[in-house]
Amino acid sequence: MDNYKRIHEILDKNKIDAVLISNGNNMRYISGFAGETGYLYISRKRHAVITDFRYTYQAEAEAEGYEIITIDNNGYEAAINDIIRTENVKRLGFEAEDMLYSRYLGLMDKLEIKELVPIGNDITRLRRIKTPRELEYIRKAEEIGDKVFEEMLGIIKPGMTELEISARIEFLLKMKGGERTSFPAIVASGVNSSMPHAVPTAKRVETGDFLTMDFGCVYNGYCSDMTRTIVIGKATDKQKEIYRLVLDAQQAALDFIKAGLKGKEIDKVARDLIYAAGYEGCFGHGLGHSLGLFIHEEPRLSPLEEEIIESGMVETVEPGIYVRGFGGVRIEDLVAVTEQGCINFTKSDKQLIEL
Repeated sequence: MDNYKRIHEILDKNKIDAVLISNGNNMRYISGFAGETGYLYISRKRHAVITDFRYTYQAEAEAEGYEIITIDNNGYEAAINDIIRTENVKRLGFEAEDMLYSRYLGLMDKLEIKELVPIGNDITRLRRIKTPRELEYIRKAEEIGDKVFEEMLGIIKPGMTELEISARIEFLLKMKGGERTSFPAIVASGVNSSMPHAVPTAKRVETGDFLTMDFGCVYNGYCSDMTRTIVIGKATDKQKEIYRLVLDAQQAALDFIKAGLKGKEIDKVARDLIYAAGYEGCFGHGLGHSLGLFIHEEPRLSPLEEEIIESGMVETVEPGIYVRGFGGVRIEDLVAVTEQGCINFTKSDKQLIEL
């Protein structure tokens, strides 16, 4: 698809002659170029990848139909000046939300331009609704996660450290087809599971612990994300109560979610159930977030999200209860939103597992 043509509407909206795209995920989405360094330059007449020698061949292979410009020792500013001078560009758009202030100052100082115009998140918003191909890549990435969780159930034993478990998860994600992890795997046991984004430690898993595992991988550039919480040994009545409540809250949200609702309306379904059971203050994060080329995208499912959730968006649904000094439970599935409801990409068992 000629994604660069969609940029023309952004040029018109912002009354700019051209735009310089610096966000790596946006560069990949628009052009196909997945290199780590460079810019996309798009005007109404030209579309080019500007990069350095390390990525020239990659750009030629990935950015079909794009002019490839390799910078010389004069740097990016000289290459950009060559283009804007040729096209007589007066107003050049840039991604202010992506660019460091120091980089902006450097461009302001060296570019032969009348005005640099911030365009907000206009380009990032193009990535919100996924194409069928993108949905398939995300589904396959989540399928890898399901396979890893199933295998981990036969590996986890009391005495293993959180670090050992996280390392094994990340190893298996790659062995089963993931390009890389979509974020460092979260493994939290016992009281550590009361921290939603706990960093794995040398703590050893003990009988009686909650064990929360939150992980994902990248497949063809697209992320997955899932969370499962299990109990090492036999669960106590309180552990069963908390787990059941989180599962019920998640299922209520999964049954409710569909296109046309605000993110905060979906979040409220799960949040109200948890709060009504006496756990207000124990669910301090949003119900979910979108993902794609990046692990945390917009829109989100949260008490503050006014955006409408549309068909083709992908959202995590991950309620949790976290009790200080005791432990916590989070259950997370990944769904594609439809007009009628959602398609759940996560197939791993959600009934309480006692190892």
